[in-house]
Amino acid sequence: MLGLLGGAAAWRGAIAPAAWWNWCALALALGALAILFVDTKRQRARALQGIAHKPRWYQFGASGFSLLAIGLLLAWWLARVPAPMGSGPAGPSVDRARFEQPWLSQPVVMVSLGDSVSTGYGAGPGMGYFELIQRNRDDVYPEMAGIELSKVLDIRRVERLAANSTNSIAHEETIRRMQVWPKDTFGVVCMTTGGIDLIHWYGKAAPKEGAMYGADWATAEPWIRNFEQRLDRMLRALREKFPGGCAVFLATIYDPTDTVGDIENAGPKFWLPAWPDGKRIHTDFNEAIKAAAAKHDHVHLVDVYATLLGHGIHCNEPANPHYDASDPTYWYYINLEDPNQRGYDAIRRAFLNAMAATLAPQP
Repeated sequence: MLGLLGGAAAWRGAIAPAAWWNWCALALALGALAILFVDTKRQRARALQGIAHKPRWYQFGASGFSLLAIGLLLAWWLARVPAPMGSGPAGPSVDRARFEQPWLSQPVVMVSLGDSVSTGYGAGPGMGYFELIQRNRDDVYPEMAGIELSKVLDIRRVERLAANSTNSIAHEETIRRMQVWPKDTFGVVCMTTGGIDLIHWYGKAAPKEGAMYGADWATAEPWIRNFEQRLDRMLRALREKFPGGCAVFLATIYDPTDTVGDIENAGPKFWLPAWPDGKRIHTDFNEAIKAAAAKHDHVHLVDVYATLLGHGIHCNEPANPHYDASDPTYWYYINLEDPNQRGYDAIRRAFLNAMAATLAPQP
C-alpha cells in the first residue's frame, strides 16, 4: 500500500511540480517505507539471535507509524474538495414579481438537451437545475416557493433528452432525431453543450475533436470553429422542430479553476494532468457559444460561467479576483466536471432570470 501511494505521489509530483503537497506525500511514503524496511531487518536479526523483544505500550513502533502514514496518504489521495459546499441560497436573486402572472398562452413543451449538467448529475433526485426551474423544492428552498415555470407556463410535456458524458457531436444527432411539434405548441429548450468536448478523455488518450483534453491551441483551433458551426446548425434545427415558436436557453461553460487555469491542482477523481492551453481553448469555446447565440433571435444566453466564478478550486483564496467574501464555498461535485447541489441552485436561478427577461410580460 505504501508503495502504491508513493508511486501515485511521484506521478502527481511529476505532472504538477508546483503542488508542494504532492512532494510532502512522496516524502511521507518514502520515509515510512524506509522505517519499515529498517525495522523489519532489525526484527529478523533479533529473531536469528534468539532475542525476544516485547514492545511496551508506549513504544510506537514502525508498524504503527506505517499505518499512520497510510492513513495520511489515503486522506491526501481522497482529498478532492477544497472547501465546504455551504448552505442556503446560492447564486443570483430572482424577482418574485415576474412570476405573479402567466407568461404565455400557448401549450409548452419543456426540453433538456446536452450533457450531465442538464441531467442533474451530482445533485439529488429532483435537485438538478432542469427540475428546479419547473417546480421548486419548497422543503429545501422555501425562499424560492412559487418561483417556478409550472406557475407561469402551461407545460404539457417534458422531454429529457440530455445524457451524461455526451459531447456536442452527439447533441447534434439528438436534435436531428427530435420530432417536429404541432404549430400550437411553444418549445422551451434548456441546453448545455461543449463541456464534454473539453474535458474528455481527461488526458488519458490523445486529444481529438469532441474529446480534446490536453490539445494545444493550434490543434484545437479548427475544432473550435467546427464546434461553433455545429452549434449554429443545432440552433437552426431546433427552430425548425418548433414551427409554433421556441426559446432556446443556451448555457456558457463554467470554469472550476476560477480563471486561474491550473486544472492539474483540482484533484478530482480522474487526477487530471496539466493543460497549458486549456484556459485559452475554454475561453474560445465560450466565445463560440456567444457568437452562435447572437445569430439567432430565438436563442438566449445563460451565463453560467459568470454565475459560478469564485466558487471553484480557488473559492477560499482572497487573492483570487473572483473571491466571494460573503460566500467562499465550493459549488462543484467531487468529479469537478459537474456542479454540486448549491451549484445547481445557482444555475437554476441564472436560467430563471434569463427566462423571465425573455418570456415574462415586460413591466
